[in-house]
Amino acid sequence: MAGRIEDYALIGDLETAALIGMDGAVDWWCAPRFDSPACFAAILGSESHGQWILAPTGKRPCSRRSYRADTLVLESVWESVSGTVRITDFMPPREQAPRIVRLVECLAGQVALHGELRMRFNNGSVVPWSRLTDPRTVATVAGPDAAYLRCGPGTDITVTDGCTSLDLSLTAGQRASFVLAWSPSHSVPPPMPDVEAELARTLAFWDEWTSNLRYDGPYREAVVRSLITLKALTYEPTGGVIAAATASLPESIGGQRNWDYRFCWLRDSTFTLSCLLRSGYRREALSWKDWLVRAVAGDPADLQPLYGVAGQRNLREVLADWLPGYEDSRPVRFGNAAVDQFQLDIYGEVLGTIYSAVRAGVAIDPHVWTLMASLLEYVEKRWQDPDEGIWEVRGPRRHFVHSKIMAWVAADRALRLARVAGLRTSVRRWQALRRDLHDEICARGWSDEQQSFVQYYGARRIDATALLIPRLGFLPATDPRVLSTVRAIGGLDDNGFLRRYADVSNGEVHEVDGVRGAEGTFLACTFWYADALSMTGRHAEARTVFERVLDVRNDVGLLAEEWDPHARRQLGNMPQALSHVALVNTAFTLFGTRRHDRSALGRSAVT
Repeated sequence: MAGRIEDYALIGDLETAALIGMDGAVDWWCAPRFDSPACFAAILGSESHGQWILAPTGKRPCSRRSYRADTLVLESVWESVSGTVRITDFMPPREQAPRIVRLVECLAGQVALHGELRMRFNNGSVVPWSRLTDPRTVATVAGPDAAYLRCGPGTDITVTDGCTSLDLSLTAGQRASFVLAWSPSHSVPPPMPDVEAELARTLAFWDEWTSNLRYDGPYREAVVRSLITLKALTYEPTGGVIAAATASLPESIGGQRNWDYRFCWLRDSTFTLSCLLRSGYRREALSWKDWLVRAVAGDPADLQPLYGVAGQRNLREVLADWLPGYEDSRPVRFGNAAVDQFQLDIYGEVLGTIYSAVRAGVAIDPHVWTLMASLLEYVEKRWQDPDEGIWEVRGPRRHFVHSKIMAWVAADRALRLARVAGLRTSVRRWQALRRDLHDEICARGWSDEQQSFVQYYGARRIDATALLIPRLGFLPATDPRVLSTVRAIGGLDDNGFLRRYADVSNGEVHEVDGVRGAEGTFLACTFWYADALSMTGRHAEARTVFERVLDVRNDVGLLAEEWDPHARRQLGNMPQALSHVALVNTAFTLFGTRRHDRSALGRSAVT
């Protein structure tokens, strides 16, 4: 059985990532990319679906663990009567093959260790052929995939059908290393690295990267860890940032809300760019912007809510019926059907991201201005249509208020950019569009009965996205409607955390999102609540909300998508980029200052 979602720590090489439990088990790893089929999928089933465990003999959780300083190098320590051992897990930044390196050190006494490697290609469905190719190397091959485990001296290796057993005993001062590398099966096996040199290179990479952080407010450790996590979820070759490292971890234990998040969502683009720019990571921000522009290039009618790490569009959702799911949460999904939805909000996200980049002094290529104009022309044609909205509902399309506000954002940001882009001929038309949107949203998206903006036109329910109204500039934070909406959002509170919208009970199908069952509270929305409280002058309450979310991070500072305040456990895919982006942005809202680098162009021509 997999550990609790919050029991997992992340390691990665900026092209893929692995999750390691407190028991020393690597229960999730996709190779060679984030969105490749998993080689280890035990987190969605059992060890028979792929796992690499290495720990002192006798399964038990480690005594303590942490990342080494401000890096992505994980150290887990087991203490017992016989001795103390430390396992250091990391993935060197990619130079050739994806590799998981495990360095074992006996710190005191004598410790016997046992390991079991079960490679399972194609998301846990294929058992490869395994064999010893020399006394210290195990090769596993099936179809296009191969993996090579190289063991240090003194390890007893036993290869049987479906499992490789590893046994060794260390006394104080002794060390042993294990390196697992993935490779295409037709290629020459990757060379064995110098483990100590690779550790030093990995530590140096992260030390240098985190030294660029521009944040000096309270809770710096939480901000640093969130930014490291965000960097770890970035596909370095393209700059794309995935939503999470995992697929199908449930938003409700035993439920159906199990989605594949190993892709890049446009809805997160403005938040992500702001987070990176504020924190001083301009290169990463520009890479994300460039990924975005490449991904959305083409006919605006073909714009998708999400794309693959390389910008690929075909992300067909399939059900993996051979996997029982995390704690029997079915179905297990790979791919995401939201790729085919119409989401009006993403047009505002794209134009908002371009606008934020220009404000930061980023030079925009001429073809981007043409893209911007074509996107807004499409918004002019479609803004009165219902859509699936930011939450990607699988129920009927509706006139979601947040979607309309983001259409307003698209028109507003285009107008602010018009002088820079030389699109003066369209200004009057865009002004009319912005005015029409504003008027309609205020008339149809506001409820006198609820004294708040609501989820969709004619609804009585509220939605946490209304908290973004002042941040998006739709209305000032001092507007009575904003103040009243922030008060009304308290109706989504569940023990100090915010739900996205009203929940359902008794396993019913939700009338809005079309999925059966409930979900946890949404951590990003709770951070948005802290932002809104601060912007409306309720600073002490905002800090309390912020600190409450920090308290539910796991022992190494990671957050999933959701939190169950009753069972007191994390839910959803892990770690979740949006949760960590929101943490950083809220820290800047509460404790920091805006530090975007702005050129003279950004200051004078864009307001």
